[in-house]
Amino acid sequence: MVSRPVLINTPRGLYCPAGDFHIDPSRSVPHAVITHAHSDHARKGMGLYTTHTDTICILKHRLGANIVTAPLAYGEHIRINDAVVSLHPAGHVIGSAQVRVEVDGEVWVVSGDYKRQADPFAVPYEIVQCDTFITESTFGMPVYRWESNDTIAEKMNTWWRSNRDRGITSIVHAYALGKAQRLLGTLDTSIGPFYTHGSVEKMNTMLRANGIALPETRAIEHSSLHEAGSQEHSGSNLRFGGTDSSRLFVDSGALIIAPDSSENASWLQHVEPYATAVASGWMALRNGRQRRTADIGFAMSDHVDWPDLMRTVRETGAKRILVTHGYTSIVVRSLREQGYDAHELHLVPGV
Repeated sequence: MVSRPVLINTPRGLYCPAGDFHIDPSRSVPHAVITHAHSDHARKGMGLYTTHTDTICILKHRLGANIVTAPLAYGEHIRINDAVVSLHPAGHVIGSAQVRVEVDGEVWVVSGDYKRQADPFAVPYEIVQCDTFITESTFGMPVYRWESNDTIAEKMNTWWRSNRDRGITSIVHAYALGKAQRLLGTLDTSIGPFYTHGSVEKMNTMLRANGIALPETRAIEHSSLHEAGSQEHSGSNLRFGGTDSSRLFVDSGALIIAPDSSENASWLQHVEPYATAVASGWMALRNGRQRRTADIGFAMSDHVDWPDLMRTVRETGAKRILVTHGYTSIVVRSLREQGYDAHELHLVPGV
């Protein structure tokens, strides 16, 4: 056994004493190792950001071009003071990683957010053998069991095609990083064109510039027609909007991907008639968190479900499991019943 803990929970987040760095810290620290670029894991104010190569561009897009970064490829081992650190695919979003930390021969793995389902743009999850595994549990209840990608895609494509045939624009609310790109790689592009909200399109543009081959999309805020007097466009619908009274143009049968924050945005009135959907794991329950504000919900998640969480724990070979981010008590109770040394880990939220 090591004479010092590999990782400890502090007011600033998980800290490695041997390496003198934090993992996904909630407050400013000199050196942060970042699992992925979502805002609840990657925050401003760090002296140095060590993260996967594909996450660097996203961090700079979200946190500022002047942040100091250290890129690390999957499977590449580096020594940070007295700790050996490597990153391994988490399957959550583009560039997402698990963090493997080895100190004096003991190995801990921090999962970050992860999923085991295939993703058209995220590198598939990789099992990493370890002594202690720190797992998320966002959907850590037996009720959360994801359908196959093909089943979800068939349901969404059927909904979109039905809307198109009735002359209705389809709007799917989803995260700008992760879910939006997954939808682009999952849905049937023969049904109609993709449009995106500005925040989604900015993310797509940045990812394309950094080598991610996303399908073609059009930014809805930037698709206005300015020709005065004309209201016709073959095979398309004209929508009116904009403070300059310009016409907002959306092709017939289009699907618009927009963030959750745009559910009540003023531009929606200019694409009527439309139908709305939410793509989220919370939609697995009848009273999902956002179901009442949308016409339909699709249970698509970038987090691990219950069966895959249990499978992952087994496959890591870890004897000690720390559970965070979600239904921690339920997961811990189940793991203890299976003979694991399992404990809840309550990280300090960001401020």
